[in-house]
Amino acid sequence: MNFDIIVIGSGPGGYVAAIRASQLGFTVAVVEKAEVGGICLNWGCIPTKALLKSASVFNYARHAADYGVKIGEDISVDFEAIIRRSRGVADTMSKGIQFLFRKNKIEVISGTGKVLPGKKVRVTANDGGVAVYEAAHIILATGARSRELPHLKIDGKKIIGYRQAMTLEKQPQSMVVIGSGAIGSEFAHFYNTLGTKVTLVEMLPNVVPVEDEEVSKQLERSFKKSGMKVYTSSIVESVDTSGELCKVTIKTPKNVELVEAEVVLSAVGVSTNIENLGLEETGIQTERGKVLVDEYYRTSQEGYYAIGDIVKGPALAHVASREGIVCVEKIAGKEVLPVDYGNIPGCTYTHPEVASVGYTEKAAIEAGLSIKTGKFPFTASGKANSSGFRDGFIKVIFEADSGKWLGAHFIGENVTEMIAEVVVARNMGATAHDILTAVHPHPTMSEAVMEAVAAAYGEVIHI
Repeated sequence: MNFDIIVIGSGPGGYVAAIRASQLGFTVAVVEKAEVGGICLNWGCIPTKALLKSASVFNYARHAADYGVKIGEDISVDFEAIIRRSRGVADTMSKGIQFLFRKNKIEVISGTGKVLPGKKVRVTANDGGVAVYEAAHIILATGARSRELPHLKIDGKKIIGYRQAMTLEKQPQSMVVIGSGAIGSEFAHFYNTLGTKVTLVEMLPNVVPVEDEEVSKQLERSFKKSGMKVYTSSIVESVDTSGELCKVTIKTPKNVELVEAEVVLSAVGVSTNIENLGLEETGIQTERGKVLVDEYYRTSQEGYYAIGDIVKGPALAHVASREGIVCVEKIAGKEVLPVDYGNIPGCTYTHPEVASVGYTEKAAIEAGLSIKTGKFPFTASGKANSSGFRDGFIKVIFEADSGKWLGAHFIGENVTEMIAEVVVARNMGATAHDILTAVHPHPTMSEAVMEAVAAAYGEVIHI
């Protein structure tokens, strides 16, 4: 059977590309070996947010008296129900994508896809059956999986990856989390909030190491304040799983620590899914585990494209989605701008939340830019004080002469819902003056953005 476009993978890159292609009048098929929606909807972004919401509700309940509400002293966690709810949310979202596929007349081909020369895709079904399909354009969107350290193999029981972390049968009493990126930090926060004794280990000097240093330090303080043990500039040398508990040897800047835990979560990044995809046979070039593409996601072979985690750039769902749209709109002959990778927001859904876009202060200085920075603490925010969540701040960075917005770094309650203001402002070329003259509602968390900009120019009112 022939199609205009075949997409291999139905994650946020693949399914968005497929739907946009259908909207543009192409006949489209999607090859998917597992659940529709990919890792993000089924095992990543969505179910983890459901878990974190349960943790947030539990935390609110424990501190209800702080708000003058009495709900009794017998507050407990039903861990199985939390996991069950998370899986239900994921299932609902996956069914939503299936509905969108039907609505847009996109054919779903179940099985493992492999590209062949001549713009063909061979699909091996789960029952072993094989079929070959042809298309004018083939888009690879196969995503990524948990990366394993050579000395720390995931066994799914005592040493686990993120997939096992969201479907454990019972809540562990203790856990060591290796890696403090978004995945590691979110799971550390989730389990710690529910009462698991969590130890977080990060080999770099700061947790969430891609973030501005001040944000990283604030999050580390918040983690420690919540009872979490945090080791930075530290590495896990070995894990002994022979006994009832895992014995984790951690080399810190000062000494070697031995920590016992029921389970160890390896959250040290992801590896791309490009093996056995037919890249070598087709002549598609790769470099360091990534498919090489141009600014419109065309590979080295005409008619073959790649988007998402398997190409260079941030491994984020919203990035993959935008790449998919740019890719198919270019195929359709539309005038389309390449993705601006300097204006990609990043979010970490811990408590407090972290959100950022653009230059960190350190990166701006290293780039030789003359900058102005402004910072507004949530301790001075009426909305933050009313909500009871005062930890955190808004930090903004501008080019000193032009007022160009170089970066923004948020840490606090619900800041992941606020960062889009900065992304849109930077996309439109808004300056500090434009933000200062745009009236922000009071009382809101978002007015802290305006206050931080004012602080950069010596005009802040409330601190």
